[in-house]
Amino acid sequence: MEPSTENTEEASAFAEAVESSKFKTIGDIAFYRRQKKLLPGNSPYRALLDTLELSDCRAKLQLLNEENKVPLFVEVFVLKDHMIRIKVNELKPMKPRYEVPDVIINEPVTQRLTLVSKDGLSVTLTTVDGGTQILIIAKPFRMDVRDQGEMSVSVNSLGLLYFEHLRKKSQFEVRNTRGSKRKRDTETEKESEEDLGLWKEQFNEFIDIKTNGPTSIGLDFSLYGFEHVYGIPEHTENLRLKTTSQEEPYRLYNLDVFACKLYSRMSVYGSVPLLLAHKPKQTMGIFWLNASETLVDISMNTESKAALGKTKKLKTDDDPLPRTDVRWMSESGIIDAYVLMGPSAFDVFNQYSKLTGPQALPPLFALGHHQCRYSYKDENDVKQVDAGFDIHDIPYDIIWLDIDHTEGKRYFTWDKTKFPFPREMQEHLRAKDRKLVVISDPHIKVDKKYPFYSEAKSKNYFVRDKDGEEYQGSCWPGMSAYLDFTNPVVRNWYANKHGLDQYEDSTDILFVWNDMNEPTVFDGPELTMHKHAVHAGGWEHRDVHNLYGFYQQWATAEGLIRRSGGIERPFVLTRSFFAGSQRYGAVWTGDNVAEWSYLKISIPMLLNLSITGISFCGADVGGFVQSPEPELLVRWYQAGAYQPFFRNHSHTETKRREPWLFGEENTRIIRETIRERYALLPFWYTLFYMAHTKAEPVIRPLWVEFPEEANTFAVDDEYMIGEALLVHPVTEAGVREVNMFLPGTGELWYHLRTLQRFDGEQTLPVPVSLDSVPVYQRGGTIIPRKTRVRRSTKDMETISYALYIALNSENSATGKLFIDDGHSFNYRSKNQFLLRRFSFKDNTFSAVCADERGQYCTDCLVERVLVMGAARPSCVTAHCPDGPKSPIHFTYDVKKSLLNIESLRFNAGCDWMLKLHY
Repeated sequence: MEPSTENTEEASAFAEAVESSKFKTIGDIAFYRRQKKLLPGNSPYRALLDTLELSDCRAKLQLLNEENKVPLFVEVFVLKDHMIRIKVNELKPMKPRYEVPDVIINEPVTQRLTLVSKDGLSVTLTTVDGGTQILIIAKPFRMDVRDQGEMSVSVNSLGLLYFEHLRKKSQFEVRNTRGSKRKRDTETEKESEEDLGLWKEQFNEFIDIKTNGPTSIGLDFSLYGFEHVYGIPEHTENLRLKTTSQEEPYRLYNLDVFACKLYSRMSVYGSVPLLLAHKPKQTMGIFWLNASETLVDISMNTESKAALGKTKKLKTDDDPLPRTDVRWMSESGIIDAYVLMGPSAFDVFNQYSKLTGPQALPPLFALGHHQCRYSYKDENDVKQVDAGFDIHDIPYDIIWLDIDHTEGKRYFTWDKTKFPFPREMQEHLRAKDRKLVVISDPHIKVDKKYPFYSEAKSKNYFVRDKDGEEYQGSCWPGMSAYLDFTNPVVRNWYANKHGLDQYEDSTDILFVWNDMNEPTVFDGPELTMHKHAVHAGGWEHRDVHNLYGFYQQWATAEGLIRRSGGIERPFVLTRSFFAGSQRYGAVWTGDNVAEWSYLKISIPMLLNLSITGISFCGADVGGFVQSPEPELLVRWYQAGAYQPFFRNHSHTETKRREPWLFGEENTRIIRETIRERYALLPFWYTLFYMAHTKAEPVIRPLWVEFPEEANTFAVDDEYMIGEALLVHPVTEAGVREVNMFLPGTGELWYHLRTLQRFDGEQTLPVPVSLDSVPVYQRGGTIIPRKTRVRRSTKDMETISYALYIALNSENSATGKLFIDDGHSFNYRSKNQFLLRRFSFKDNTFSAVCADERGQYCTDCLVERVLVMGAARPSCVTAHCPDGPKSPIHFTYDVKKSLLNIESLRFNAGCDWMLKLHY
């Protein structure tokens, strides 16, 4: 969070100035410069095939760097669920190198590899079923993976394996580190001292002392047949990743980049080192498990089919095959990479979830509308804003408090002047079935009179500097110390601080927002912690940097769970994240700007988060910085209402942004937009259950649902919500028409407002007014909705359901509905849930149980069924297991081919049928 500016041009110029002065460019990163000196085709590594060892769980052999004679060892694991793991480490390191803990939730089950052939040049291994074959070539070292006889991926095919072994300083390096003035004899010597940053590295006024010397690692992967790659968030880029051959690589290094530059590969707030590749018949993934600063180079090339060992049968076999080469480079640690073989996108999502865990199932209220500002100034302000939503009949579930609610920015405290009665304020919100979220950052004010700081200091719970003293830096409270969340003891202590007996004047409707947890250090290099700071176990910050926010969110979520005795689901929002963060809550895209371009870029940013495991994601509605014009705010609300995390947030120096402050007509449109979100909450909640249990992304790029249609592969201005809704937010000013691409040969689509039917595989010019945004329901799907909207999710628990059935070209459709209490873990611990399956086929609609474990009882009724695309029946009859057939009243709209069956009273948890008679 930084001071805002007054207009778009100033904000953009300010953002660029911040970047150029505060953050590194590629030329400032020494390990990248060193690795780029290794050119393709010059690998010094040879596989020592005689060292090959096969066991029940892995294949292991040594590699030798023929230039420096340092041996490495490589381990290859073929894992259950169609994955391959590759680890490379020093054979005999001077001391252990960092291996990322806690991200992989369970040690994957392995399959045995058997030897097929071996000679002096190569070794061929295969799984017992013969489905996966691995060819290891000795010199230069290379590993080819074939799946079902097809070449899928090659490892080190470009020869870019790079591994800086741990070592002591040479006499030459000691002299240069001390600043020897002797004449340099060679250009190489000059480069070692001034450019390569082996033992220290300077950026601006900051000097990074590298106690362990150079430790970077790198490896290349070639993906055959692929020319579309995605993922590796977070960047302000398009959905499809671009080649970096002539441009900067994608950087993964969590940083507080205020008003970040758009269409940039520079780092922002979080990192997920998962890349997905897609082609019509296959999706694959590469998960690079490393928490240090990481750079990713991507290049698009071609490969002859003959070179891949394919038998030539057709003239087209001479056609070049596309190939994407991906080069990963990290500053420290070991090489630990997973190849997710798919073959479908949903297989890859499931494989990744098996490794890093599922998206947490959020409490239902968290899917509602959130209202936030930096900052609501006092208790009266909170109550007035809360009342405003009721006065203007706009639903919302949670109001948020930023840093100014605390006593001098001391977390877990309340400002006694502004918030003298915080418990009473929370009870006021509870009476309206609403919640409170407060901010809690990782920096702790250095103040001996602050009990939280004093206790943590006495227990040595803070990160240390390179000299062993408490690491301190400037942040919102002034001079601050930083909790070492990498230490499980610290996480346990911090979690307990959320208890009602520990957090004074907190209640069980209070939830938490972890911000500034990259971590931000205002007077640190790149506004973050010095890389030579030291964490528990003696690990340097450079080893763990991208994990820091992940660990704080984990500890916070655990604290909220403990607060309820393990009964209630937590809600925690984090700005900084890593692979696995999906297990602990939600993520947002950080400090965006009230400009149309930031609204537009939010769509591909959220899609890349969603396909890399983090379904619960969103962008600040209206833009955090600057004051949006009314049209932009309306359009942002319309976009946010169709994205997973839906929060209005604004900077303290912007104009107030409550939704009723922009004129009666804009208030009406925003109200209708938010109410539509609440009507669709059963659909959203069911999608989150499927994300939680099946790893299915809540929002998806079009190619995920239409994997063989190449014209979907680069679309990132529209997207799917589940498999059922297609959304095209309006992201430009003054737009009166949107070109809407309706994908799918043979698909049918129904405009959600008019219910008009359209064929797929066409681009449709769709008129839009300020109060409309193109949303279409896919034929073949059934969407559950609430029939009425009230002021909060809790207040809508007993509201009946309507089922919207959109028939496909075969006059059929399916859908699901998940129901539980909306807040506890009882769905998991006591099977207190219902999962209902709806289907329409052969003119019969049925509602049946989709999971026999479910034991939840509900009083909610299904009141209405709409069938889009149906012919007019002569009559409709209802069939219940324990009752006779009964005729049902219906209406029919000939122009829309819409069958409307109302006044039903079927319990949502019971089996029943409707039969259409012709």
